[in-house]
Amino acid sequence: MIAPQRPMIALTFVIPMYNAAGTIEAVVREIAQLDVVGGHEIVLVNDGGADNTMEVCRRLVASSRVPVTVVEHARNFGEHNAVLTGWRHARGTHIVNLDDDGQNPPREALRLWQHAVATGKDVVYGHYDTKHHSPFRNFGSWLTNRMTDWALDKPSGFYLSSFRCVSAFIANQVTTYAGPYPYLDGLLLQVTQRIDSIVVSHEARRVGASGYTLRRLVRLWLSAWLNFSLLPLRIATLAGFATASVGLVAFVIVLWLWSAGRGPAYGFGWVMSALVIFSGLQLVMLGLIGEYLGRMFLTINQRPQAVVREVLRGDAVTGDTHKS
Repeated sequence: MIAPQRPMIALTFVIPMYNAAGTIEAVVREIAQLDVVGGHEIVLVNDGGADNTMEVCRRLVASSRVPVTVVEHARNFGEHNAVLTGWRHARGTHIVNLDDDGQNPPREALRLWQHAVATGKDVVYGHYDTKHHSPFRNFGSWLTNRMTDWALDKPSGFYLSSFRCVSAFIANQVTTYAGPYPYLDGLLLQVTQRIDSIVVSHEARRVGASGYTLRRLVRLWLSAWLNFSLLPLRIATLAGFATASVGLVAFVIVLWLWSAGRGPAYGFGWVMSALVIFSGLQLVMLGLIGEYLGRMFLTINQRPQAVVREVLRGDAVTGDTHKS
């Protein structure tokens, strides 16, 4: 027997959690007090952690004024993995994901949603006017955005943040990705270019310290560069061409010196120039092979060739156009 499909609501708040026992209750209470036309719900994803976050969540499920769904991971898989889990359980026509520490005000999440509805954008990012993070995290966020300028197909300088609103259509496309190391912004930019951002406020963390570490930052970089870009392989190819060119110039210089009777003794120059040339050519070939392997890798990871947003069917008799 097929279970009946749950009715859609206007907005789902998805919150990935990690050791959030001291902060999540206040965040959920604040979201529950919002007035959302069409209704809203909250999806909490407990991504491991060692505190009593689940006990707090169970109380929230029983007492919250809005529907609350709690999903627990068997272990810590990472923030982006947790967000994807939350999106798969969301019923909203739009989804906003925000942090568990209260630094993303729910009232600002409403502004993201309202802007997405008003403009028809698939994704709306929150761009902070002032960030209340540690200098290390601010630097990491800045560096990540600069790196994604090179690696991803996004407008140069466009600010990517974890505070974003997406349409259910885009969330459904992205959640088909089954790879173990997702990078949400890379996935989103693969399926849509209808993106925008608005300036939002950012509040200081209410309790505890951030779990943002160098290890998590490096993991995020690797996901962005290796899973969603062939740029590192192309850099290897360019480096190979540059090295081979230097070796060729060195070979010409050695040949000229030898013809003038001033060449180095015992063939040292010949050996070194030939070594540099062939080393460069090897890098070129490895880069080309890597390009092919990289494309195969992205194909295996189900990078979409095309995403159908809608189909228009025209009635040749009446002249009507039907959209599905």
